[in-house]
This record gives sequence, C-alpha cells and structure tokens, in this order.
Amino acid sequence: MPSDPDAVALAVEAAIEREDLPELRRLADAGSADAEDALVELAAERGDIDELRRLAAQGNTDAADELLELEEEEE
Repeated sequence: MPSDPDAVALAVEAAIEREDLPELRRLADAGSADAEDALVELAAERGDIDELRRLAAQGNTDAADELLELEEEEE
C-alpha cells in the first residue's frame, strides 16, 4: 500500500470505481479503513456473504450488521 495518504485515497477511489474487490481487500488488509468500508458496502450490494463473513470474523461490525440484514431478507 502506498505510504502517502493521498495516494492511498486515490487507489481506494480507483478500486471503488472498478468495483475491484481483490484490490479493495488488499488495501483494507494493509490498513485502509476507507477501503474496508467500501469493501463492506460493495460486498453487501452484491450479496457476497462469504466476503461479509470474512470481514465480520476480523471484527468488522458493519460487515456483521450487513450479514444480519441479508439473513433477515432471506427469511
């Protein structure tokens, strides 16, 4: 991950525009909170339960909330 905060922000924005889950995951795993937020949002939009579970298991409460919402919708 680039060490320059502006470069990180640009990388996150580019990954969001491309809906590039692997790149967002890489940036999030490297410590970008913005990338992690975008990853949760994109995974929720796609109904990507596996990705949401992975994030929730790492302690992301937003991912856990999204999982609950998706499970409630399925009932």
